[in-house]
Amino acid sequence: MFRLLRHPLALAVFFLAALPARAQLNMEEHDSKPYYFGITLAVNQSHLRLTHSDIFLHQDSIMVAEPLKTIGFNVGLLANLRFNHRFDLRFNPQLFFANKNLSYKENYPERMTEKKVESITASFPLQIKFKSDRIGNLRVYTIAGMKLDYDLASNKGLRRAEDLVKINKTAYGYELGAGFEIYFPSFIFTPEFKISNGLNDVHVKDPNLRYSRVIDQLNTRTIVFSIHLQG
Repeated sequence: MFRLLRHPLALAVFFLAALPARAQLNMEEHDSKPYYFGITLAVNQSHLRLTHSDIFLHQDSIMVAEPLKTIGFNVGLLANLRFNHRFDLRFNPQLFFANKNLSYKENYPERMTEKKVESITASFPLQIKFKSDRIGNLRVYTIAGMKLDYDLASNKGLRRAEDLVKINKTAYGYELGAGFEIYFPSFIFTPEFKISNGLNDVHVKDPNLRYSRVIDQLNTRTIVFSIHLQG
């Protein structure tokens, strides 16, 4: 599964190669459906984009502060509303399970420290889907849209947080992606690759927290490889 995340088009190429040259046209009636639903299973690679504060430049106790990339997974539902033969409106709410960890190199004492930022995020993306013409049992599409995220495991309200970096509960951003719809007799198999970038700063600033005061802004970054099963 991790290799699929690195090479998300490999699975689609495999299925394309497996399709016969003159395949029977599956689910012909699907193209005229006003709406349809599905489920989503996915893996994600998440991290926080970090901007250092002015304090970081004027102190010598923390020499390096940088984000770490971690692998997680997500599950969700999918609802698709057909506008016409080219455009759809898509709602794809999901639960993301991923850590967004930070790494520090300290001088006093000299050591490497990793701060775990646990995250269980409810994500609500609304996307416009642009579809190609159907070629046999294959269709290619692209998506673009906005999302709102709510972190169910946010540590913003913790009082004893001297060794933590506090993260806001809400984030919003944009998403871009592409995928393949592969039509089988009774369902549509859809591998999809998507990049999601947060627009707002999720860092809860507190100059009294040692690991937090060297950070100015934190923005969410996620790469997702999804499998949608649609009916």
